[in-house]
Amino acid sequence: MKMTPEAALARLEALGEPKLRAHSSRNGAGDQQFGVRLGDIRKLADEIKADHALALSLWETGNLDARLLAILLLRPKLLSAEELDQMVRSASVAQLADWLGAYVVKKHPDKEALRQRWMADANPWAARAGWGQTADRVAHSPEGLDLPALLDRIEADMKTAAPEPQWPMNTCLANIGIHVPALRPRALAIGEALGIYRDYPVSKGCTSPFAPIWIHEIVRRQDASGA
Repeated sequence: MKMTPEAALARLEALGEPKLRAHSSRNGAGDQQFGVRLGDIRKLADEIKADHALALSLWETGNLDARLLAILLLRPKLLSAEELDQMVRSASVAQLADWLGAYVVKKHPDKEALRQRWMADANPWAARAGWGQTADRVAHSPEGLDLPALLDRIEADMKTAAPEPQWPMNTCLANIGIHVPALRPRALAIGEALGIYRDYPVSKGCTSPFAPIWIHEIVRRQDASGA
């Protein structure tokens, strides 16, 4: 028996935790959320299985947890480019935007055309999606990308970029430094000159998002493993 939107929302509400809800609210999630752990959302998605119609209904609620669940239930190929574009623009929480990029945009047949469009978009969430997909391409399929031109743009724009696209721009910078040895010195120099995330707090055992530290650490690991 298929789950209804009302039943899915009830399940999410029952899984909510007040402390997590308060934490998410402080980080920009607002009041439209129950405070459900991501692992619990994944378990519920595994139980429901892919259900495109249910996913669309859950997305329309605007509830953060419902939208995160929706992302895991969607069938990306059933979305039009216009529908996906509107979802990206309305995903105004970083976790939501990044899940949408990883689980839906990345699997959409029009992802490259959308990536190019979003890279020139003034909307910060569209720009985040564009830079996120570009960072992924640098790491996994850089063919056809003008990497020196990307470094030029990062050097010129990242310092003053909005927080939403600034994070994946930094990821793109780090990925160029990690995966393209010929451009590594320039990527390191840009990161040092910009200084973005230099003092970013990180938990013990985690790698700093400051691009020079990030690049050096991943390259060190690759060299140690012989990768």
